[in-house]
Amino acid sequence: MTVQDVRSFNRFYTNVIGALDYGRHLYAPYTLTESRVLFELAHSPRTDAADLRTELSLDAGYLSRILNKFEQDGLIERTPSERDPRRRRIALTARGRETAALLDERSRESVGALLATVPADDRPRLAEAMHTVRTLLSHGRPPRREDVVLREPGPGDLGWIVQRNAALYAAEYGWNADYEGLVARIVADFAEDHDPHLERVWIAELDGRPVGCVMCVRDDAPGTARLRLLIVEPDARGLRIGDRLVEAAIDFARDGGYRDLVLWTNDVLSAARRIYQRHGFVLVAEKPHRSFGADLLGQDWRLDLHGAQE
Repeated sequence: MTVQDVRSFNRFYTNVIGALDYGRHLYAPYTLTESRVLFELAHSPRTDAADLRTELSLDAGYLSRILNKFEQDGLIERTPSERDPRRRRIALTARGRETAALLDERSRESVGALLATVPADDRPRLAEAMHTVRTLLSHGRPPRREDVVLREPGPGDLGWIVQRNAALYAAEYGWNADYEGLVARIVADFAEDHDPHLERVWIAELDGRPVGCVMCVRDDAPGTARLRLLIVEPDARGLRIGDRLVEAAIDFARDGGYRDLVLWTNDVLSAARRIYQRHGFVLVAEKPHRSFGADLLGQDWRLDLHGAQE
């Protein structure tokens, strides 16, 4: 391979990307770079300007102008950082989330139209070729935390949640199909009837594949949200994905006006329990039970969202 080969491929791919946007105005009224900033804010629940500069390799002055524009448009709000009072935490407003979702949907539709031109039998070859390029040009380095993106579920993702929950808990704890049935009912209830302002699912994606998920839904108790179905794929553990998913659910529940966030788990899930404890959840009740073909100790945990903010 020569330098000319790489430059030729770059010109070809740039033309492909340009064709995606031709006549569609995918990012209007924002530029591609502004859309990248919006995307990052939508998928990183807790961030500040320094994080964005590092992640997107942007000039500080350029990023500052983008953020000022977003603030004037009512897309973001800045508050003191919990990690460092010298920094300002940046978060999307409701309008900002709607704008980011619209731009993301436009992009998905455009890429979907492009893939529709590729015969079904050739798509695995295309996916493998793209994976090969990424692997070779990353110099074989292991995945990094910043490679993980949190996003809303797309077509097929809810089915993935059911399948991976069932497979992981069967492999790691020997749970039977009763657990798969429970997860299927939870996911079906969400798919059929949920309020997007008060209930949400997050998918953690790494290298184009889902590697984790969590759900935040309304609980029966007034003012209370429930965290459900937190999982992380074994080969993606160690990247703080579980913490990021739980952080996203906590921020969403707090912004949605909930007073408490609760969850039910079992004592054998020690890794998940440590995540909950790190984020301020308190054990409020325990009860032995036999479920999913195993003798378990069920646990109820609760987080005071107002107390967690202080």
